[in-house]
Amino acid sequence: MDEIHVVDAFTDVAFRGNPAAVVLLSEERPPSWMQSVATEMRHSETAFVVVGDGRRETGYPLRWFTPTTEVDLCGHATLAAAHVLGGRVEFTTRRSGRLSCVAEGGWVEMDFPADALGEVPASGNLSQLFGDVTIEAVARGRDDLLVQVADEKEVKKVVPDFAGIAALSRKLSVRGIIVTGRGQGERSFVSRCFYPEVGVPEDPVTGSAHCTLASWWSPRLGVTEMMAEQASPRGGRIRLRLADNRVHLGGQAVGVLRGSLLV
Repeated sequence: MDEIHVVDAFTDVAFRGNPAAVVLLSEERPPSWMQSVATEMRHSETAFVVVGDGRRETGYPLRWFTPTTEVDLCGHATLAAAHVLGGRVEFTTRRSGRLSCVAEGGWVEMDFPADALGEVPASGNLSQLFGDVTIEAVARGRDDLLVQVADEKEVKKVVPDFAGIAALSRKLSVRGIIVTGRGQGERSFVSRCFYPEVGVPEDPVTGSAHCTLASWWSPRLGVTEMMAEQASPRGGRIRLRLADNRVHLGGQAVGVLRGSLLV
């Protein structure tokens, strides 16, 4: 039987942050089976890790599935998997290369690729997708469209049009849309992430989006180390360090369930 865990990621309090399921596989399973498990679990992502003999030395194969599709990179489910496995962990992935994680002192630090963004014009109806906010800039990254608004108050008052966001995501062939603004106090910036086209209307905390966010905000703030907040109803915080075209994402995690899959 394969072992399954549920972990709340990017938080040190249970039932906050972003919950992910982590399935530890003794051997490879078909993608259709993994998709069925992810659909059953209904979390924004489920991570599948093959943990057979010798995998810690060579790297654990890792894949991620939303309730509707496979994705190429997921931060919070990777953090959850590293939290379950503990210590220093290397993952091998299909399209995101080799990912290194270190679990130490109650935090997990992940080494992810930085993003390269290009600014694009704001379409005429873009602001209508988020309610009464002022858009300052729009950029396209590797996976997502980034929309910068004035500040964290604007981010928090966003009222998303999920159908409109899904339609625009399809049109632009992006995973979804990140809305972000400057933070206050220890928060360098604040964001919210919307992915209705892949079955996740609003993601509670999105690690992979912070590869894009760190790459966007670092030159604008003039810093390479940042603390970020994702301002979803569950909320979460992410510690960021940008170096050598890599983003080091740090987060805490809390395990809330452990069991076995019977099928």
